[in-house]
Amino acid sequence: MRRLLAPLRTLLTCVVGVASTLFFAPLVIVLAHLRPTTPLIERCARAWSRAWLWAAGCTLEVTGAEQVDRSRSHVVVANHLSVLDIMVCFLAVPLPIRFLAKKELFSVPLLASAMRSIGIVEVDRAAGSAVHEQVNRQAEELVASGRSLIIYPEGTRSRNGDLRPFKKGAFTMAIAGEIPVLPVTIIGTYEAWPPGKLWVYGGELKAFVDPPIETAGMVRDDTGRLAEEVREVIASRLQSVSPPEGGRAGAVGRGAFS
Repeated sequence: MRRLLAPLRTLLTCVVGVASTLFFAPLVIVLAHLRPTTPLIERCARAWSRAWLWAAGCTLEVTGAEQVDRSRSHVVVANHLSVLDIMVCFLAVPLPIRFLAKKELFSVPLLASAMRSIGIVEVDRAAGSAVHEQVNRQAEELVASGRSLIIYPEGTRSRNGDLRPFKKGAFTMAIAGEIPVLPVTIIGTYEAWPPGKLWVYGGELKAFVDPPIETAGMVRDDTGRLAEEVREVIASRLQSVSPPEGGRAGAVGRGAFS
């Protein structure tokens, strides 16, 4: 049935997604101009996320969000399976979160203005080290202002649903700033809207928020160990949870951390 409804679901997702973006983007630009730290921005982000997930035919079950200390900034680390992951994270993590966005998204006029106004960090994957340092500075400014940063350490969406090796950037940043790392495991988005595919299938989504891992006292040499520890938390969740609606929860790919 999901496959039969996929063309209609895809059309609805595109229409509602574009309409909600056109509605909320100007609103957050105005709110950010008047008061950059207003919690109304987070409410807009969550309402925008709900609109996308509703149109995509998805339900979301969140476990563990109550153990997050809302008074602190975190580096949120999650597995990456689909375009829908950012919507899931906005709804699952009870913090004012911002994320790294590839520079191509900043070529969309209204969307680009909205992202810049609320502090979304632009990333050029082909840029040199100077630009990477600029990204790190922007991220540090976000954390200093009381926001949290979500990073997908696999670097890109998994094309087969497997958990890929983790890059070290998120963990280097967390250790340097003595910021706790918050592991989040996302299940179901790969089946709901596979990366690189046209059709949206919808379905049951799950997000597990595990206890934060403190980085105070860690040094740069601990980066690899921290990355491995967080990856193991997420891998264990993926292996222990039954795949939604008969799909795959996500296998664990092997490989060195890079």
